[in-house]
Amino acid sequence: MPTNVYGVLSLIVWSLIIIVSIKYIIFIMRADNNGEGGILALLALILQKQRRDADSLRRKAIIALGLIGAALLYGDGVITPAISVLSAVEGLEVVAPQSQYLVIPLTVGILAVLFFYQRHGTAKVGRIFGPVMVIWFLVIGALGLREILLAPQILAAANPWYGLRFFMHHGRAAFVLLGAVVLAVTGAEALYADMGHFGKRPIRLAWFMLVLPALLANYFGQGGLILREPASAVNPFYLLAPSALQYPLIGLATIATIIASQALISGAFSLTQQSVQLGYSPRVQIIHTSHQETGQIFVPEVNRALGLGCILVVLAFRSSSALAAAYGIAVTGTMAITTILFYILARTHWQWSIWRAGALSAFFLIIDLAFFSANMLKIVQGGWVPLAIALGIFILMTTWQRGRMIVRSLLVDASIPLETLLKDLGDENPDRRFKPARVPGTAVFLTSESKDAPLVLLHHLKHNKVLHENVILLSIIAAQVPEVPITERVEVTTFPHNFGRIKAKYGFMQTPNVPEILSLATERGIIAKPAETTYYLGRENLIPTGTKPLARWRKRLFIFMQRNARPATEFFGIPPNRVVELGAQMEF
Repeated sequence: MPTNVYGVLSLIVWSLIIIVSIKYIIFIMRADNNGEGGILALLALILQKQRRDADSLRRKAIIALGLIGAALLYGDGVITPAISVLSAVEGLEVVAPQSQYLVIPLTVGILAVLFFYQRHGTAKVGRIFGPVMVIWFLVIGALGLREILLAPQILAAANPWYGLRFFMHHGRAAFVLLGAVVLAVTGAEALYADMGHFGKRPIRLAWFMLVLPALLANYFGQGGLILREPASAVNPFYLLAPSALQYPLIGLATIATIIASQALISGAFSLTQQSVQLGYSPRVQIIHTSHQETGQIFVPEVNRALGLGCILVVLAFRSSSALAAAYGIAVTGTMAITTILFYILARTHWQWSIWRAGALSAFFLIIDLAFFSANMLKIVQGGWVPLAIALGIFILMTTWQRGRMIVRSLLVDASIPLETLLKDLGDENPDRRFKPARVPGTAVFLTSESKDAPLVLLHHLKHNKVLHENVILLSIIAAQVPEVPITERVEVTTFPHNFGRIKAKYGFMQTPNVPEILSLATERGIIAKPAETTYYLGRENLIPTGTKPLARWRKRLFIFMQRNARPATEFFGIPPNRVVELGAQMEF
């Protein structure tokens, strides 16, 4: 029995040191995209070096890996708040077994309040995050230290030999146990995703100065308690505290898990914003909840989906031990993908040698795959839940990406070169078919294609046979960086006949705003008075009977997503009373 306690504790301790401290805190957090972290930020950083090989198999494989990792994080986002809050509330079963019937209702109520509060933003609650978490780690560290003083021999578990010997003696059982050990390190990926909110230096200082010592003290304390009182193995965390402090500890643990869940929910919002800007998701409503912090956003659609998913899994599994069977697969899969992308980044961006990058990445990947494989054994017991969620998200993301590419190619085929249109409008062209009347004001045509005259402009000429005095072709381009400085955001090109082209670049952590773009462009010669500007948008009515290489069911799925996407007027901040939409029917 004591050797088993030493072995399991050694595995936990060295998992925290190798995976969180060395892999993520020291190495992975170096892979920031202008300060932003997370798997999509890492993917965007890698793709900056892959632009010339747009159709290569290598690029497609890298994108697929990044999207799979992002999809797995959404699966983790449903499980993590549920198991975190549920495990905290289950402390009632330890201190008051007669109250166990309250665990599920209280958990559901806390989750409902947590997701309801998201609409108010994290700025207010963020003021108490720091003090509460400092108190939390000091408390759990002190409880563990108290038990270490009673059983100092438990410190021997710091020797990695105990973990290796545990594997040698128990074989398959030890491998299965890795599925539980991984619960100690599952927050590492969320820590990386939230790096842009806090910065690398504060995270590293907090981890090494407070969090890691407190966690180690607490885990050693739990091990010491089990050595002294084997019956405490049922819930050693709460039994570390004296009976008088157990109720306050339950309350503090619940608040701490809410804060931890908040970090993951915020990460899901940021991930969605990145997906929209990088072209992997339809437009969604993005509400900025802080005037000072651009990263504080609220996405109602994602909030509703996560909240409903969390409550459903709590009602389905009904205990943290049962829910643990569904936990770990998603995050360990994302960890392995992060390691692979880290290797690619180290080779392409940092010019590391194949031996240096390969040796370090292989070491991390072996550990990641060991944890992932151990968690794969839990698929039947519930591990299929986050995998099913991730598969659904991955299908949605790839369908949207592929569908957008097809629609864009159709629009390009239906457009004509801008030079041809301008020549047709000129007096020097004797073969022009007609000369449209020019009316006062400015017309802005939104187009994803920046080279040609867009289809919506051609339809306007065909049906209305007039042109505004000033015509602007506006393209909004997603850059592979978190933010584009305002001084570099707008590129203006002017043409004869009062035509102009605006290319506006926005980072994947920014939300485009058309009035802002036009305001910047007026400083460079563009005429666009708000009261005299009309916006023309194209609305494609797609019919899934074309010959484009996409399965019929995915075409129908893309059409459904397109119809339910946030309207362009709302997403781009366009005044709705100054918008004209022109439709076109297309087979694809």
